[in-house]
Amino acid sequence: MENADNSTRCPWCSSDPLYQAYHDHEWGRPERDPKRLFELLILESFQAGLAWITILRKRERFRAAFAGFDPQILAHWGEPDVARLLADPGIVRHRGKIEGTIRGARAFLRIEAAQGFSPFLWSFAPPPRPRPATLAEVPAQSPQSRDLSKALKAEGFSFVGPTITYAFMQAAGMVNDHIAACDWG
Repeated sequence: MENADNSTRCPWCSSDPLYQAYHDHEWGRPERDPKRLFELLILESFQAGLAWITILRKRERFRAAFAGFDPQILAHWGEPDVARLLADPGIVRHRGKIEGTIRGARAFLRIEAAQGFSPFLWSFAPPPRPRPATLAEVPAQSPQSRDLSKALKAEGFSFVGPTITYAFMQAAGMVNDHIAACDWG
């Protein structure tokens, strides 16, 4: 998709300024900060069944509602917090995903203490490969995303199927799926 400044972006980000800013400055950039990775993973899990732009538009409200996605805080939440979040129209109100976030925070703390959350996640990153020529060449999942999904589920995460984990890997820069013509990849 060619832009007013003659740059080319991946076609999925459309002409929405929020989507374009996300594409240009976040998506596909290698992220190693464990708390930022946790946030990305949780937001991807909330995205299941929805368009990413929906989550992106609600991201600031998610951050406020979920204490900045601080696993140290979230790990101690219980039913009163779940009920509060279910009443918040600014986020995606899905009991399973909310409860999964709390369980995920507890899993994060265990993984972080044992080996580090970032090294754990990045151990599933595939070797670099050529960027896809078109969106049709971008897979929905990969062997690595299937392995990551299984490992996360074994640790206690939920809503982390192989398609979600592949989208996470794209967002976190573990794979570079900016199309070859994209000036931002």
